[in-house]
Amino acid sequence: MSFFDNHLLNLVVFLPLVFAALVALLPAGEHGQIRTITFIAMVVDLVFGVWAYMTYVPGGPEFQLEYRARWFDLFGTSYHIGVDGLAVSLLLLTVFLGPLVVLASTTYIKFRIKEFHLALLVLQTTMLGALVSLDVLLFYIFFEAMLIPMYLLVGVWGAEDRQMAAVKFFLYTLAGSLLMLVAVIAVYFISAPVGARSFDYASIYNGLLDANRQLSACTTAGTCDSLTGLAATLHTWGPWLFAAFAIAFAVKVPMWPLHTWLPDAHVQAPVAGSMILAGVTLKMGTFGFWRYAIPFFPVATQQARPFLATLAVIGIVYGALMCLAQRDIKKLIAYSSVSHLGYCMLGILAITAEGATGSAYQMLNHGVSTGALFLLFGYLYERRHSRLMADYGGIAKVMPVFTAAFVIITFSSIAVPGTNGFIGEFLVLLGTFKSDLGEAAGNPHLTAVFGAFATLGVILGAAYMLWMVQKVFFGGITHRENQHLTDMNLREGLTVLPFIVLVAVMGLQPQPFLDRLEPSTDRFLARARVGTPGAELQEDRLRVEVMSLPSRQVVAAPSAPVPLAAAPAVPSPRQ
Repeated sequence: MSFFDNHLLNLVVFLPLVFAALVALLPAGEHGQIRTITFIAMVVDLVFGVWAYMTYVPGGPEFQLEYRARWFDLFGTSYHIGVDGLAVSLLLLTVFLGPLVVLASTTYIKFRIKEFHLALLVLQTTMLGALVSLDVLLFYIFFEAMLIPMYLLVGVWGAEDRQMAAVKFFLYTLAGSLLMLVAVIAVYFISAPVGARSFDYASIYNGLLDANRQLSACTTAGTCDSLTGLAATLHTWGPWLFAAFAIAFAVKVPMWPLHTWLPDAHVQAPVAGSMILAGVTLKMGTFGFWRYAIPFFPVATQQARPFLATLAVIGIVYGALMCLAQRDIKKLIAYSSVSHLGYCMLGILAITAEGATGSAYQMLNHGVSTGALFLLFGYLYERRHSRLMADYGGIAKVMPVFTAAFVIITFSSIAVPGTNGFIGEFLVLLGTFKSDLGEAAGNPHLTAVFGAFATLGVILGAAYMLWMVQKVFFGGITHRENQHLTDMNLREGLTVLPFIVLVAVMGLQPQPFLDRLEPSTDRFLARARVGTPGAELQEDRLRVEVMSLPSRQVVAAPSAPVPLAAAPAVPSPRQ
């Protein structure tokens, strides 16, 4: 790699933090300069993020644009970053949302402008850092650091019950993260002997691989009495360690019944907080299952698949039914996230090529469609200052352009063919019906039941979204306040247009995006199937290959001192 490529991810991750330092130096009253510098930071970060996405070669090594430096040698951790196909795609989504979030907040945020934009920039760095981390401890640090700026966005600039929602969000996610920290330390100690221990992702995964294969073989044979060493440890503690990772990531997704913090956080958050939360932060949960929980513990995953898939399907149907019961528009969009993220989890747990690909694509789709829904409602709330459907009705007559944009994004959310949402949900459902989940659970009809209930979520999704659109936008204008609403202005149109373009491009031309996801999907399936009885393993895709740790700079030992020649005798003045 060139010097620039070698440091490209460092630029993408830390550029917002550099601009945050510039914003910190500005006087608090310079609102225009603060917004401008923050917007420039996000645009420049978008340029470098697109460069990283285009630089990634689908047929190349698994992890690309790597950079690794020594950090804490005593603890076996290094500063190691790089991207695979899924990480670079989520990175692109993150930098895509950055400038739009700043534009969306231009008139929405009216106090503590400087602190708000500092929180946005710091949050951007933490999210990007978590996506590119190839050291498990480094990932945990970024994963935890996200809590602070997001807590501030909800708790300081949120609605009337913002403090309750912020504390609930913080406690839920912190509790799950602490469980994961215990599991991270445990796998650090068991994955390698003393002297070879490392927090590096490849070291931990490769250290567990042979033991996982032995454990899978003994599980297939029906007896595991003769296991020794690491395989015996995984047999005893593997399910508990997997549970610790799974709970942490399930809270972040969030999966039912750990979802209760999400509607409150979304409803109370400002438009920027809702866009980031839906677009990127929730994906840290599904990304964590994909990258860490399932590859580290494939046997425990296989045992827990029916249970986790059941929770995913309950989340799909429950989230949709809760949407039908809502009268608060923002809470309806929030519960739709619970339903849509259920498809992501179901696709991962199907462990089929179609399911995994659909799950990865749905992560991107959800960030586009639900992020745009929160953006559009934020603009509507600025005009009307009400979240209740009953306070609207017939506004398509006075806001035709806004209505057209909202309907297009709604079509994306309910997976109308030709939009991005259709590709992801179709692949997830196809992968679920093709899954061997039913055989693993001892019930040959279980797969059909999972697919059928997930399909019910699609039908309910169309029902609640179209019902909401009809109540808000069509019919007669029943409130005098709605007669004077202004249509979308130029700034708002420029913010919404990129979402509409992506809805069409990802729906009509998905292959360029799928090409970059395919290598990650293939390797994820190979590693997840280690725990599947009788599965044919693709040996060339099992091990993780990364760049080696830079060698220490050896300082040459100083040479022995050379004795000085004896100085000639100086005659005495008396002589």
